[in-house]
Amino acid sequence: MPEMRQSSLVVVANRLPIDDSQAPDGACEWRRSPGGLVSALHPLLRHTPATWVGWAGGTGPAPALPDVDGVRMHTVALSPEDLRDHYEGFANATLWPLYHDSVEQPQHHRRWWEAYQRVNQRFAEATAEVAEPGGMVWVQDYHLQLVPGQLRTLRPDLRIGFFLHVPFPPPELFMQLPRRAELLRGMLGADLVGFQRVQAAHNFAQLVTRVLELPATDRRIGIDDRVVRIGAFPVSIDTAEMAALAARPDVAARARRLRQDLGDPRQVVLSVDRMDYTKGIEQRLKAYSELLAVGDVKVRDTVLVQVAMPSRERVGQYQILRERIEREVGRINGEFGRVGEPAIHYLTQPFDRVELAALYRVADVMAVTPLRDGMNLVAKEYVAARVDNTGALLLSEFAGTAAELSQAYLVNPHDLEGLKQGLRAALRASPADSTQRMRAMRAHLHQHDIRAWARSYLRALDEGGALVGRSADTNSDGTVRVPRPSTASSGPAVHQSRG
Repeated sequence: MPEMRQSSLVVVANRLPIDDSQAPDGACEWRRSPGGLVSALHPLLRHTPATWVGWAGGTGPAPALPDVDGVRMHTVALSPEDLRDHYEGFANATLWPLYHDSVEQPQHHRRWWEAYQRVNQRFAEATAEVAEPGGMVWVQDYHLQLVPGQLRTLRPDLRIGFFLHVPFPPPELFMQLPRRAELLRGMLGADLVGFQRVQAAHNFAQLVTRVLELPATDRRIGIDDRVVRIGAFPVSIDTAEMAALAARPDVAARARRLRQDLGDPRQVVLSVDRMDYTKGIEQRLKAYSELLAVGDVKVRDTVLVQVAMPSRERVGQYQILRERIEREVGRINGEFGRVGEPAIHYLTQPFDRVELAALYRVADVMAVTPLRDGMNLVAKEYVAARVDNTGALLLSEFAGTAAELSQAYLVNPHDLEGLKQGLRAALRASPADSTQRMRAMRAHLHQHDIRAWARSYLRALDEGGALVGRSADTNSDGTVRVPRPSTASSGPAVHQSRG
């Protein structure tokens, strides 16, 4: 068995951030997933000595993977039963819908909870094996809410952070969970629990007081002999990277060709989503269809490009959703399209970063209208890509991004008339108004980029602990410098691999 390498920063997430297949030379590459986690953490980790603990995507024994950009990939094995009951079951059929306002009814099965406990314990043990004495561990998202508590039992020497990328529900929804107390205690194993929005931290504090009867404010929670800090840390993007990519001559040329391929319309509306019932795709299509029906939008002048990347295709709710959306796209194109001029260009394949940047440059209006979203980094990427300060962002009030990009055209996606009115306003905006809005949003993103997010969170995690005085900072190249523990750390020895 190879010697276990230790790391001062360990990121723990459900998935490893790599392609499912290796290149011909055996190398692995970063995977830009439809969700925001990899896009958010990639700029932080590619120049920071770290280990990423996660699942490689298949079932069976955990494969050995090479380092990617200097980040060690430590795999956790999942069986077919784990995949079905932990990932597709408790994580995505119980927690996901509940955390997104019960847009779909959450399902509850005891075997799912048992699998969730089992898999979280496996992740905790894997993390305990690779973390340096006194090192930092950053646990990510709703799939692994028990890991902080389990890891604290195994390695009390560690500084443990937990960050929830999705919304955290109000007490009346969370109280439906049969295992609500266990989930809260799991999160409270962390030294710092981070959320996207202030309201989510408030919801968490209320629930801890109500369910566990612990003293809590919206910033601190007392448990045993510790204080757990909580707060809002809105995740962001590598603004400079996206802007530089969008400004490249080849991307600009690709954008021009795309517009020609679309029939050189006067205006292009773009939406880029995962195929998910929280994204408001059906409501958006209905609003667009009604604008076509009354003549506010004409096919020859305006086209909608809907990118809907497949997600959780084995989950029945997602299969039904895809069928409904494809039927609706077919109906709209059949009713309003012409030969060679579809009303909607519907695409389900994934796009690389260059193609996505070109699409952002093509779009006169970007429609990001989820029913509920923790943040939504697509909206931020679009703004960063508008290097000429043109374009309009139509944004749901229920995306976390709305708290930052207030100059967008904000809409309630549940209100069909309001959604139509917002889309109509974005399409008819004057160039001067669009430029003023876009400049303000771009200025905000340049100040609040991914590095600012990482600095803010890691400094807070380091605050008051064994690593105090060596807070996360920024290197000369702009990457985040993570505190390294002293070699004289008094923490327990690292657990040996159990093979």
